[in-house]
Amino acid sequence: MALFLLRGRFFKPRTDTKRAMTAVQSYCSSMAGRQRVNGVDLFYEQTGSGKHPVLLLPGALGCTRTDFGPQLKSLNKERFTVVGWDPRGYGKSRPPDRDFPPDFFERDAQDAVDLMKALGFDKFSLLGWSDGGITAMMAAAKNPDLISRMVVWGSNAFVSQQDLELYEAVRDVSRWSARMRQPMEEVYGVEVFAKTWKAWVDGIAQYAKRPEGSICMELLPLISCPTLIIHGEKDPMVPNFHPQYLLKHIKGSQLHLMPEGKHNLHLRYADEFNKLVENFMED
Repeated sequence: MALFLLRGRFFKPRTDTKRAMTAVQSYCSSMAGRQRVNGVDLFYEQTGSGKHPVLLLPGALGCTRTDFGPQLKSLNKERFTVVGWDPRGYGKSRPPDRDFPPDFFERDAQDAVDLMKALGFDKFSLLGWSDGGITAMMAAAKNPDLISRMVVWGSNAFVSQQDLELYEAVRDVSRWSARMRQPMEEVYGVEVFAKTWKAWVDGIAQYAKRPEGSICMELLPLISCPTLIIHGEKDPMVPNFHPQYLLKHIKGSQLHLMPEGKHNLHLRYADEFNKLVENFMED
């Protein structure tokens, strides 16, 4: 069966993508708009009225529309105020076109924190998927007084040779099936998606040239907020050594394994995932 891959996210387009898109269309957003942050108009969506603010951080080329429908719809709106955003150059946060300088993760982390400040939140939690998990870890390490709790999944602190080979294998989107390309082509258009995806592969490959392939290895010991690492044991793109490394180097962190989970476990098992997050945020 054809699988859709995005930032190493393999999932079935007819089920999980449809679920995410339907969910994001059906929830009632209390607020949506654009906020000027660091010279860019960032698109965001906000739902719920709870006392615990939570920011959702999407993966590569991801946005609220593609990545977090079930969370925006179903996380408890009385306990949480949930904010989804499109990082600069992604989704509806265009212009500008997306680029990938050597500090693009750091830039996203700063944008995320400054967006929440601009929206009036002085302390908040983070939910980061894939690239968004990397961004979340950087934000938590550099802003310990601002971050209450953090959940990351499908994320890595370094790029190994194995990772690099997987990224290179999917560089050329013209070799993907039409079904695989469709979700992102609907957001970006055919040409922009292909161009941006190639740029992302080059951007993430930069880290393989650093000592130990580090993306944020040196920052992990600086993370002080309670952290939950979730890993799908059937994730084809994130080997088990990545969550184990995070567990070892983020002090006091917890690791929850989902035996049937793949890279998109928060979409495929949305109810289980949301409950896990809500329980962790309450502890």
